[in-house]
Amino acid sequence: MYPLDFPLSVLARHGRPGEWVLDPFCGRGTTNFAARLLEMPSLGIDSSPVAAALASAKLAYATPGRVIAAAKAILSKEFMPKMPRGEFWKWAYHPDTLLHVCCLRDALLRSCSSPTRVLLRAIVMGALHGPEPKGRPSYFSNQAPRTFAPKPRYSVNFWRTRAMRPKNVNVLDIISDRAKRFLATRPPDVQGSVIVADSRDERSFTHMESPLWVITSPPYYGMRTYIPDQWLRSWFLGGPDYVEYAQPAKQLEHTGANHFAQQLALVWKNVVRISTEQTRLVIRFGGIHDRDAEPMDVLRSSLTSGGWRITTARAVPDADRGRRQVRQFQALPMKSITEYDVYCRPAGGFA
Repeated sequence: MYPLDFPLSVLARHGRPGEWVLDPFCGRGTTNFAARLLEMPSLGIDSSPVAAALASAKLAYATPGRVIAAAKAILSKEFMPKMPRGEFWKWAYHPDTLLHVCCLRDALLRSCSSPTRVLLRAIVMGALHGPEPKGRPSYFSNQAPRTFAPKPRYSVNFWRTRAMRPKNVNVLDIISDRAKRFLATRPPDVQGSVIVADSRDERSFTHMESPLWVITSPPYYGMRTYIPDQWLRSWFLGGPDYVEYAQPAKQLEHTGANHFAQQLALVWKNVVRISTEQTRLVIRFGGIHDRDAEPMDVLRSSLTSGGWRITTARAVPDADRGRRQVRQFQALPMKSITEYDVYCRPAGGFA
């Protein structure tokens, strides 16, 4: 959810090949991919299975031909997968398209350990919903926003009032186009892994390499819609075929600024436990308008309690131009609150 040039520029200026990189809020794996491009091994942690699945694909590689062949093999088998029911699904996908998507879902739920299938899963997840282009189809769904998974009640009403029936798109063609586009260039082969875990839990860091670089962007205080906004991708990973609005236990709680800072502090404490005196922590952080809290105060409090000291804090210029969390997860964002890139060192306690 932050641009690739953020972690890439930090690591390119200061890092060296072979140095371990950690992102305890890895999201879709931007930091991990930046590290891979610079031949630096990396570790990623995220509590969202959707984020972890997409981040894992940033560390895998298979030729476009292998990914296309895997999809073709799955779709050539004759079996009836488990199909979701309800008004939303009738309006969101053509019956034939939904059948093929469900065939892919069932097959990948049964087996998805190879790099080829990890990449196929990510490609399908990226094509589940999006706008209808003027030319060749690039998404499986009826007209939908690019980032958010369409919510059932609103979407059905939108499609019905405009008589927008879903088109019967060729699922294999879309997969082929995306595989050829995304996998045209092979990144360096570098060690790396992503796990689904809660970074507040110290057990998530068991047997982990000591990182020299920790580069991350935690959820901004008040941003609580990550899971509902990814509900269709969550369904593809085995989740329910409806939106769950309850806050999952593994997500940071947004009940108050002080409590939020305390939870972030747990993560920073876990990171400092596996760090060395040379480890550097770099954070991009901002906020949203409907929370009466200064983002830098929240972050500074969490870092002080978490065993880190800030050495530099730089405002991100013209944040509205970037792919920021606020612009991704608020439908009509106001002028953005200034974001900061914050550089930290361990506060002390090393022998």
